[in-house]
Amino acid sequence: MNSKATAKPRTIELLLSPVNNSQLANLCGALDENLRQIETALDVSIARRGERFTLRGESIQTARASEALQRFYALAKDTLSVDEIQLGLIELINRPARKDALCGGLSPALMTRKTELHGRTPRQVEYLKHIQEHDITFGTGPAGTGKTYLAVASAVDAIERELVQRIVLTRPAVEAGERLGFLPGDLAQKVDPYLRPLYDALYDLMGFDRVAKLFERGAIEIAPLAYMRGRTLNHAFIILDEAQNTTPEQMKMFLTRIGIGAKAVVTGDVTQIDLQRGQKSGLIEARQILKEVRGIAFTEFEKEDVVRHPLVARIVSAYEAHTLAMEGK
Repeated sequence: MNSKATAKPRTIELLLSPVNNSQLANLCGALDENLRQIETALDVSIARRGERFTLRGESIQTARASEALQRFYALAKDTLSVDEIQLGLIELINRPARKDALCGGLSPALMTRKTELHGRTPRQVEYLKHIQEHDITFGTGPAGTGKTYLAVASAVDAIERELVQRIVLTRPAVEAGERLGFLPGDLAQKVDPYLRPLYDALYDLMGFDRVAKLFERGAIEIAPLAYMRGRTLNHAFIILDEAQNTTPEQMKMFLTRIGIGAKAVVTGDVTQIDLQRGQKSGLIEARQILKEVRGIAFTEFEKEDVVRHPLVARIVSAYEAHTLAMEGK
């Protein structure tokens, strides 16, 4: 019998104490926005009268919602941001698996401007450990799983600890069928939009002034993948982002650029390939060819690792279900 199909909604009452009206206001957020975030993430309904909350939904979900409300209430001495609510919910949802994953050690500490940065799901913790312990790491999976951001954070950590002398960030300039020749501006202006997410991550993790100084010194370089040909990168932390849009030849070229004292991270989502029809992805081929090569690590992210808005994980699931349904026809 399918227990999920027969699961009955459950209603529980929660009384938060000690009562503090300021904390209650911070917990709920403007127009109860924080409560709506909890409802969306955990698929429950929440009603409130003062410090008394009524939760309705499946048993496991109402228990999680109750725990979430108590946890956020304890943190609500100051205003809670949407980010704090969403990231806290992700950690709560992933906690059972997270305990198992962390039994061998905590998430690696990273030296960045964001002191609270750490792996929030078991695979994110695994990914950070792989990056620290291997010279080449592949991180693949859907959007929002932290593949690029955590790779950039690891690069920032490495340069701040003086483990490397520079950071090199690169992407193939191929996006959704656009041709660079049809875009306005010189070459730098044409490729800049494709590299913008890498700039944004650096500014978030180091601050604008620090990033600007490192650019001036040549300690940070951001360039399209075509610029990597013919180079050997020593004592550098190199990130190839959006690697699903590389050709096999480009991927081989990139991986053979790695020099002495260098570390490389390759990220991509094999469901978002924008190459011409019939063109094989270098990322897919590299995973097949290199899976048994010692010194190379692979982390495969799933929809459960999405750390964006709680709805993103559901959107990913819906598309996966649609794809399976279409393949079954």
